Amino acid sequence: MKFKKQIFSLSILLFCMLAIGCQQSKRDSLESEAKENLSKKKVSIEEIEDGIKAYIEQEKAINEGFFLVNDEKVELRLKLVRVHTEYLSNLGPSRHFACVDLADEKGDVYDVDFFLEGEPGNMKVTETSLHKLNGKPRYSWKQLVDKTWKRVPVESSTNDLFGVKEGRDYFEFSYKAFLPKISANAKVWIPIAQTDRFQEVKIKSIKVPGKQSFQEEKKFGNTILVLDVNQVHSGEEIEIVYEVARKEKGPYLDSEEEINKYLEPDLLLPVGGRFKEIAENAIKGKENDGQLVHARALYDYIIDNMRYMKFGTYGTGSADFACDSKTGNCTEFHSFFISLARSIGIPARFAIGASIPSERNEGGIDGYHCWAEFYAEGKWWPVDISEGNKYTALATYYFGRHPANRIELSRGRDLVLSTMPKAGPINFLAYPIMEEKGELLYPKTVFSFNRIN
Repeated sequence: MKFKKQIFSLSILLFCMLAIGCQQSKRDSLESEAKENLSKKKVSIEEIEDGIKAYIEQEKAINEGFFLVNDEKVELRLKLVRVHTEYLSNLGPSRHFACVDLADEKGDVYDVDFFLEGEPGNMKVTETSLHKLNGKPRYSWKQLVDKTWKRVPVESSTNDLFGVKEGRDYFEFSYKAFLPKISANAKVWIPIAQTDRFQEVKIKSIKVPGKQSFQEEKKFGNTILVLDVNQVHSGEEIEIVYEVARKEKGPYLDSEEEINKYLEPDLLLPVGGRFKEIAENAIKGKENDGQLVHARALYDYIIDNMRYMKFGTYGTGSADFACDSKTGNCTEFHSFFISLARSIGIPARFAIGASIPSERNEGGIDGYHCWAEFYAEGKWWPVDISEGNKYTALATYYFGRHPANRIELSRGRDLVLSTMPKAGPINFLAYPIMEEKGELLYPKTVFSFNRIN
């Protein structure tokens, strides 16, 4: 009996030793795997961008200068417009995603999704798909809890996958710009976001070069940061980080008394003439139905007659360019609307900032975004016509609503300051404007965000 107890004790001891050995082996294996992962060079956003550009150049070299994409049995001959660096991402140790704008010879812009595999300097494209045509999506993306992405058909997509966050939103917003090489004394103008009834803004940090001063733009109530810089500030970074609590905007009362100033023309927003003629034709048969109905008729006219297309001299917010070309980005859409509205007695105004992605919680932002408001029935009504044009299912939403996921940086056109560029009033202000030796320069600007849950 004693001998059996000794054997049993010995068995227990051996089992424990084996268990400890297995655990140690597992730990060693995990540590080895962790070291191996750490030793792997993490692919940077710049390397993904270089990889996709190199691939496009290789394909162009063998296809007479064009990148070829098949779309419903039609071969598209495209040229690179830009790589969306705000959407480049790592999907795994050696799998990556890129979103690229390519244009055809007619000026139509295709948003193409690329999936790549491989290490830096040796990445290969494994899949391409046409995501959007002139801003209109064929499908949407949804980010899952594990940070992977799932493709969702347009008809199955919810509002949040089309850029709409209803109710409230909370996020950090990073505003970065990089000064170019400076050869003489120069000035830089930067909009500073402010708290109002729809957004509460706190500056978490601010890092800017040169001598700083804040100026108040009186007509629209903007705050502008003005920097005096020189040669020693070449290449330096501007960074402002905001913490923002924003709520969805609907029609609202405003105590501002000077409504009529929003009937006056701006430098790039004519009033009257052909704009009055177009507006009167748009409201024909509805002349006695009131300004709210008239504004909706103008909104529908622009959606039906304009194409969202970044082609030619777009982006200046010229109502004449929009009227002539029937194309443009958000600045043209809303400038055209404002000129039409003011031409038939509807006060309308302009604002600009950034739209925060709703389908993910962090990352880059695809540049600035602008919108408009008009005055009718004793209230200001928000509209976002370019988004209504892209997402026809949301056209009704965007007439009278702005979602919570955005930040307003400035409002109004032709901004006048006590210190302003020699060229005259500032057209609108989202990205920094720099003046050196009388020449206007536009520093490279990058927006990013991190949603606060």
